Amino acid sequence: MGAVGREGVVKRKKRWWLNRTAMVVMWVLISGLIWVGLHLYIRGESMQKAEESLVSMCDERARMLQDQFAVSVNHFQALAILISTFHYEKHPSAIDQDTFAYYTAKTALERPLLNGVAYAQRVLRSEREAFERQQGWTIKTFEGVTSPEKDEYAPVIYSQETVSYIEALDMMSGEEDHENILKARATGKAVLTNPFRLLGSNHLGVVLTFPVYRCGLPKDATLEQRIEATVGYLGGAFDVESLVENLLRQLAGNQDIVVNVYDVTNASEPLIMYGPQSTNNYQSPSHVSLLDFGDPFRKHEMKCRYRQKVPIPLSAITTPSGVFVICMLAGYILFAAWSRYDSVKEDCRKMEELKVQAEAADVAKSQFLATVSHEIRTPMNGVLGMLDLLMDTDLNLAQKDCAQTARVCGKALVSLINEVLDREKIESGKLELEAVPFDLRFLLDDVVSLFSSKSRENCIELAAFVSDDVPQIVIGDPGRFRQIITNLVGNSVKFTKRGHIFVQVHLADNSYQHTGLSEEEKMLGDTYNYTPNTLSGFEAADRTNSWENFKLLLNKPYSDLHASEHACKWNSEKTSLMVSVEDTGIGIPLHAQDRVFAPFMQVDSSTSRMYGGTGIGLSISKCLVEFMGGQISFVSRPHVGSTFIFTATFRQGQNCNFGDVNRALIESLPDDFRGINAFLVDGRPVRSAVTVYHLKRLGIHADVASNIRMALHAISGQNGIRTRKRLQVLLLERDSWNPVTDATLFDQLKELKQKGLISEVPKTILLATSELNQTKFDMYFNMVISKPLRASTLAACLQNVLGLEDYRSLSGREMENGSGSALCRLLEGKRILIVDDNKVNLRVAAGILRKYGAKVECVERGRDALTLLRPPHDFDACFMDIQMPEMDGFEATRQIRLMESNAKKKLNSTPEPSNWSRWHLPVLAMTADVIQATSEECIKWGMDGYISKPFDEEQLYQAISQSFVSNLNTSSG
Repeated sequence: MGAVGREGVVKRKKRWWLNRTAMVVMWVLISGLIWVGLHLYIRGESMQKAEESLVSMCDERARMLQDQFAVSVNHFQALAILISTFHYEKHPSAIDQDTFAYYTAKTALERPLLNGVAYAQRVLRSEREAFERQQGWTIKTFEGVTSPEKDEYAPVIYSQETVSYIEALDMMSGEEDHENILKARATGKAVLTNPFRLLGSNHLGVVLTFPVYRCGLPKDATLEQRIEATVGYLGGAFDVESLVENLLRQLAGNQDIVVNVYDVTNASEPLIMYGPQSTNNYQSPSHVSLLDFGDPFRKHEMKCRYRQKVPIPLSAITTPSGVFVICMLAGYILFAAWSRYDSVKEDCRKMEELKVQAEAADVAKSQFLATVSHEIRTPMNGVLGMLDLLMDTDLNLAQKDCAQTARVCGKALVSLINEVLDREKIESGKLELEAVPFDLRFLLDDVVSLFSSKSRENCIELAAFVSDDVPQIVIGDPGRFRQIITNLVGNSVKFTKRGHIFVQVHLADNSYQHTGLSEEEKMLGDTYNYTPNTLSGFEAADRTNSWENFKLLLNKPYSDLHASEHACKWNSEKTSLMVSVEDTGIGIPLHAQDRVFAPFMQVDSSTSRMYGGTGIGLSISKCLVEFMGGQISFVSRPHVGSTFIFTATFRQGQNCNFGDVNRALIESLPDDFRGINAFLVDGRPVRSAVTVYHLKRLGIHADVASNIRMALHAISGQNGIRTRKRLQVLLLERDSWNPVTDATLFDQLKELKQKGLISEVPKTILLATSELNQTKFDMYFNMVISKPLRASTLAACLQNVLGLEDYRSLSGREMENGSGSALCRLLEGKRILIVDDNKVNLRVAAGILRKYGAKVECVERGRDALTLLRPPHDFDACFMDIQMPEMDGFEATRQIRLMESNAKKKLNSTPEPSNWSRWHLPVLAMTADVIQATSEECIKWGMDGYISKPFDEEQLYQAISQSFVSNLNTSSG
């Protein structure tokens, strides 16, 4: 049985192989049949196209041959009319043999196909004797003998010089010529003879005969009238072979086909007029085109065929062969595809594993950064917090300097960490933009104030300007907008040692277009000075930031920012702003400008050593600008400066109640200065426009003069110039005042008052770019203001000089930190619970909150917080750390909200205790993980916001004020 089984298996395998062989043979046969079918089809299509091409070429040649023949016949007819007119109508005749020979020789080019032209006069028997006597010769036959007597003759009297030998020959002496003359005379048309060999050229040709009638013969004349009007006959020999040769030489494809021209008047014996006599042995496609030479008695045709046998097209072999090969490969491809299927499936499985590993690595990287940032920021919170608390104690100057230095270094480290985390947020797509209203001008004042000490130290002009048509309140992300401008201004401050740094904000639609440097400017480099009239008088890199363009933006009336009652009304219309940061620093080398926005890239190593920095700020700024729907670009010239320009899109927020908006984002300026007139002495128009911009924000009207002499003339009304009657303030730029020549300014003002030219002596204020000793200028000025200017600082100084009521929100210490007293007002007497497992962080947070009058209680675990916050409780807010053992901050907050919800349900059936009046406790997250702790995540778990560690007073104020206002609104609702 085993042998039988093995034999069965062998038979089945053999049968399978036989079936496989049969299928292969059948497939090959089918493929062969497909090859034959495609070959025959393509060959037939090619033959059909060849026949169509032959028909087209043959018809074209026949038509052109007819046209050329017709042109020659037309010239022939014109010659007949010439003879009829000038020989028979003129007495005596205007034509003789010499004239005819000369004319026909000159016009021979118009009849290139005619070997010669001759004219034979009709002579009757009765006229023969007189005719011969007149001509001086006798009429002869073609054999050269005297013509016998007959009814009429047609002797040649005029001939072209090429055929002068036929003179005196009777054209009617030949039988065929006699018949042609009679046919031509009877029909009035040109008549052709049978083909014959022409004398001289030995080419095949025909003789064309055309009748010449007397003038006045009607078109519908009868035969008798035509015979009666006949006066002679014009004849010419056509070289048919030359005619066809010239024609074929002009046409393309002449070498591909053979052309024969036949006279088929006798269809049984056609006479060949052109072409080879014999044909090849092969059968070739041919085509016959009829020819009409105008002779009604003769028929002609053109027969065309290919010179060689039509070749088999290459596609008739390649295409079927390609299909055959494809069919042969199809089976192999199917087999190979099935084999590859298993391999690809295995590769896909490996790729999925690699993808999972890559995603895990990305998550691990994010988790690592989050963990590292948390672990770094947590002790940094303790370091900076303790330094803040230390600086509030009584320290001597050396101790305060050490503490301040340590605090600055700590903040620099936190800033570096923030930049790295921002880059990670951007790469991971976790960056989110806020949409809150903020005062754009106030934000720029804050940024300028950050770098005020550095600008004064280097004696550089630092200023910000916002166009009047830019809305006061816009809705967007103020933090990210501030970050962009801070990065750009910080770079400018770092690389600028003289000149100015100028920040401008305009509507993108109204601003002049940034065009960059021309090729001429790039070639001239540092020698090209195109705009010296700038903020500081130093030339800038961008030629569009000139005074000529800048003053166009100043011709609009300043919008009144304080006229409305600030009724809350949000405007969803989008506005696009263009911001430029211009400096006169060292510029960027041309070879490094293409990598300015690359992350972690410096211009060169020397820049890194000289100026420091990580090279990540501009990269982050570019990403943030693109997130805001804008673009960023720059113009830079080495040793001249740089101008960075970017656009950003915001929603307009107009007429907003400041009480409904975060206090830290909106600035309310005093109304004490309305109606006050000021005069500014400044020789630089751009800088004076910036100063006037800040005065206008306070409601002060200001006039400008370029020097003190012009200002005094304007104040006193001299030279026809008169300023406003009551002038309260006179401001002078430091470089416009000379202590030698202008020391008597105050005396001159007093003299003007004594003369009655001014009502009072204005207060004088000196504006300086550096810190000046006030005591040295007390005898000349009422006050010295160090720039950069800020509207709130300018307001406080003017109140001090003019003796007005103190500026409430900027008195004392608040001029340095505007949120300090506001925090005191918010936190005074408030009970706040702090939950954090880190004892240092507990001490820092408790110390800062107690500093502003809050009553603080601290716990280290989430469960302890739940015990204290179980209703009823008397806490006003809770600061909750997120990462804690046993129960994290998210879970603790969820439990708190659950307890509040249960307590609210319980009150539906019981009287409400007086201390259960608040059912939503503000819970603020305190976290050092700024990657995973987003506002959405906090809101998801029931929190009201979050504060990143380490936190400062402004950040603390923003979070607390927003949460307390929201809680008050919820409670009142």
